[in-house]
Amino acid sequence: MVNVKEVPASMFIEELAKYLKENVKSVKPPEWALFVKTGPHKERVPDNADWWYLRAASVLRKLYVSGEPVGVGTLRNVYGGLKRRGSAPPHFRRSGSSIIRHVLHQLEAAGLVVKVGRRGRALSPSGKSLMDSVASEVFKKLVESRPELSKYG
Repeated sequence: MVNVKEVPASMFIEELAKYLKENVKSVKPPEWALFVKTGPHKERVPDNADWWYLRAASVLRKLYVSGEPVGVGTLRNVYGGLKRRGSAPPHFRRSGSSIIRHVLHQLEAAGLVVKVGRRGRALSPSGKSLMDSVASEVFKKLVESRPELSKYG
């Protein structure tokens, strides 16, 4: 069986984001999401109108790949980046925590993520099965476009 680690991350995240947008009612961007940057290292708001769903799908993938509980602070480091400071050297800045926290709350309400004490959040069994099914769909699309991959699935 194909799992999330065996398919390209970009294709998987796009498919999962599309699934979240169409099927999971509790995951939706708040009103302020149109006007907010994703962190202090960014200069502008995201160009993609569906960036909230992409971030939610990316957070789910990070939880799956990690395999253990992950907290908001760790995810802030993951989504951070270099802040350009003109002629001064760039410095790393962590991303904003509000977006990550809201996404995790919405995924919890959808039943895809569970809280693990004070250690962070991990995937629920239903979240893991959803991600495996999306990964198999992505793999089928890959095999259709590249038949030489059929021996792996």
